[in-house]
Amino acid sequence: MSPDGSDPDEHRAEPDDAVPESHADKANDTGEVTPLPPEEASKVAAEIRAVAEQRGEDTEAAELIEIQKSGPMPTVAPVDDDALSGDELRDAWPLLDLDERGDGLRVLAREEAEDFFIALSAGDQAALLLHFRPGQRRQWMRLLEPDDVADVIQEAGDDHRTTLLDLLDAPSRKEAIALLAYEEDEAGGLMSTRYARLRPQMTADEAISYLRRQAQDKLETIYYAYVLDPEQHLLGVASFRDLFASDPRKVVADIMETDVVRVSDEMDQETVSRVFAEHDLTVVPVVDHEGKMKGIVTVDDIVDVVQEEATEDAQKFGGMEALDMPYLASSRREMIRKRARWLTILLIGEMLTATALGFFQHALDEVTILALFLPLIISSGGNSGSQASTLVIRAMALGEVRPADWWLVFRREIAIGIVLGLILGVVASLRVLLWGYFGAYHHIHGGEHYMLIGATVAGSLVGCVLWGTLMGSMLPFVLRRVGADPASASAPLVATLVDVSGIIIYFTIAHVILSGVLL
Repeated sequence: MSPDGSDPDEHRAEPDDAVPESHADKANDTGEVTPLPPEEASKVAAEIRAVAEQRGEDTEAAELIEIQKSGPMPTVAPVDDDALSGDELRDAWPLLDLDERGDGLRVLAREEAEDFFIALSAGDQAALLLHFRPGQRRQWMRLLEPDDVADVIQEAGDDHRTTLLDLLDAPSRKEAIALLAYEEDEAGGLMSTRYARLRPQMTADEAISYLRRQAQDKLETIYYAYVLDPEQHLLGVASFRDLFASDPRKVVADIMETDVVRVSDEMDQETVSRVFAEHDLTVVPVVDHEGKMKGIVTVDDIVDVVQEEATEDAQKFGGMEALDMPYLASSRREMIRKRARWLTILLIGEMLTATALGFFQHALDEVTILALFLPLIISSGGNSGSQASTLVIRAMALGEVRPADWWLVFRREIAIGIVLGLILGVVASLRVLLWGYFGAYHHIHGGEHYMLIGATVAGSLVGCVLWGTLMGSMLPFVLRRVGADPASASAPLVATLVDVSGIIIYFTIAHVILSGVLL
């Protein structure tokens, strides 16, 4: 009996050694899985291998695989050269349809196929489960842990929720339903409810024996055991090493660590990842508002979260909506929809640039040489703004900068913007003076006043770079303030906004310096 009064055997997943068949295979409708005939299996393996070879080799993965291990090499059983390997199926996977993926799993050895399925993303698992016949769904669904089951059901959608839950045994179904009560991006949606637990009055010897029994329950981790009272409040944590090193008669209450880093079940997954990074954790307990233990989040879950968040931020910063799926898995229609929306917004912004430029058309007509340096001025402002927004957005994501730090960032970026503007201004003015000295502008109206033009370009660069730096650094704070994602302050958006103001700055400074001479 476990500390919460439940029978550990209830949480044990039912063993299953079936391998799925393609949806198109109607040879057996009882749910029993039959392997492909040898000729068909060879054909499927050859087709998948050809797709994998066509995609090429992942050179980085190859470098990792080729690392020599120390010590004696283990004896390896003879390998059938015609047999499909998991690595070959993984290489071809993005280009295969559901029938081909199902056939690929059938060709693999049973244990390798199960490991391959468990390692798939929740989206791929959901697609395959819905593709298989009901009998095969049950066999594969029960390979997954409850937290993985919850992810699969969320990917499949509410329409398939009942169908997929009915595939589970009663204890697993209960755990999955409890996890589905949380949002996908909350700690409760990431956690596993299968963790090692102890009572404080146990002796170290009793605790080790009890953990040995719990280890048969497919726990997420056995290295740390959480000490709970009868009401499931978290009292402390004891490591397996501390239990082994302690006197067998010493009680757990005297061994456990009571200062435990914990997270709320409603905490955002990005915040949870920062907790892992700040405290260098491999696992963290999840508690509710009453301090009752709900589950644990492990570092492998957080690795997925960090990758997901970084991908989403990178896509948003590129000036588009996040895809929420692998590139090759997204349809052309979805890709166009998510990219076209932001491109349209940016186009409208660039129309403002055209409007601003038209307002100063008379200045361009009178001093033609000003048009030569217009791209240089506005692009430098956009580049400085993109740099600043990138730095601030990343600092926000890592928790290095908080909304209350906006004034510190503002003062810092003013100084940086002025210095960067002066550096670019000096370089650009030297170029104008050098070309003007050798007569490169004599054929252009206003080119004879190249020294004044150089001063105009230098002053405009200082103003545009300073303005771009301030806008790029402050826009993420504004977006955070109104509840939007700071990553939406994408480089194209910042550059578009700075382009409009850059034109105004350029021609305003030109009017001040060239007034009475050329204007």
